[in-house]
Amino acid sequence: MAHGLEKGLTMMDQLGESGELEGYHLYHSARADLLRRLQRNRESEAAYRRALGLTGNETEQAYLRGRLEEVTSPNPGAAA
Repeated sequence: MAHGLEKGLTMMDQLGESGELEGYHLYHSARADLLRRLQRNRESEAAYRRALGLTGNETEQAYLRGRLEEVTSPNPGAAA
C-alpha cells in the first residue's frame, strides 16, 4: 500500500504465480480487497468468492460475505 494499490496487486500476483497460495484464503481475501479498492469489482467478486470457499471460519465467512455484497450490489451514485 505504501507504493500504491496497483503496485501492491502486482506484488500479490507475483507471489501467487507459483500456485502455492492457491488454497490460502487470506491470499485471495487480500487480493480481493486491493481489487475492490481499485474498483475492479468483477475481479474482486471472484477473489472474494474464492476466499469464501476456502475458509470454514464463520466469522471470516460473514466478513467476506459483507465485502462480496459491496462489490456485487449496484451503486446508484457511481458514474457509468
